[in-house]
Amino acid sequence: MKPDLQRRVQRYGWDKAAEYYENSWERQLRPAQDRMLEMADLKSGETVLETACGTGLVTERAAVAVAPGGEIIATDLSGEMTKATADRLQKTNGISRSVIRADAEALPLDDSIADAAICSLGVMYFPDPLQGFMEMHRVLKPGGRTSVVIWGERKKCGWADIFPIVEKRVASDVCPMFFQQGTGNTLEMTMVHAGFEDIRCERRDVELTYDDVETAVMAAFQGGPVALAYQKFDEETRHGAHEEYLASIAPFRNGNGYTIPGEFVFATAKKT
Repeated sequence: MKPDLQRRVQRYGWDKAAEYYENSWERQLRPAQDRMLEMADLKSGETVLETACGTGLVTERAAVAVAPGGEIIATDLSGEMTKATADRLQKTNGISRSVIRADAEALPLDDSIADAAICSLGVMYFPDPLQGFMEMHRVLKPGGRTSVVIWGERKKCGWADIFPIVEKRVASDVCPMFFQQGTGNTLEMTMVHAGFEDIRCERRDVELTYDDVETAVMAAFQGGPVALAYQKFDEETRHGAHEEYLASIAPFRNGNGYTIPGEFVFATAKKT
């Protein structure tokens, strides 16, 4: 898929997913966000760039960390996601804030304006992750730092069959290289090529808990990147896709719900 088309699919897919995202993923992603923010070590008065801000779950917490006197610049490709983030930030006080619908690979921002750059589970969706990191590097001040978290290796993520299940029913190819950055030392090497130094990476195994079948299905099909493709399914196609996905996660059934394994990869680095 050409990068421009992939970005369009991403944009409108996340527009569709916005209303389901938090009910699908807020609890499941909290441990990853906790650790990323801990590694970011944000301080009051700092200016923070966040790319792929989603509905603002991390943005709001970053805003609290840099208050009073700090600034949040949040960006996302999806208009519905940025709207949700802007609404959420209305509740924060003592900071300057701007929320921009923008491509993470071409940020409409000046050079060297941010003390820190963060990105929670967004890099996997960039058509060109290196360019995304180069933009973070450009916007950071000398001595600035970045902290990111991504999904890890495909074999360690029990929900990974969602992509081929959807793609064989509709030509979506929504994120063909989703697991690439989480494989081996790829993330570290991408950050090196983007100009970062003092890079530190770590991996953590996680369990994603869903209380029932309905929530597990909603997270997979409506609350994530395949939401746009899923909209094209008729009822018969949806039923078949649900059944196939549930069969793929059947080994992780836990009573009425599911406990699905996954892996996160975290990285911090500095701009000298």
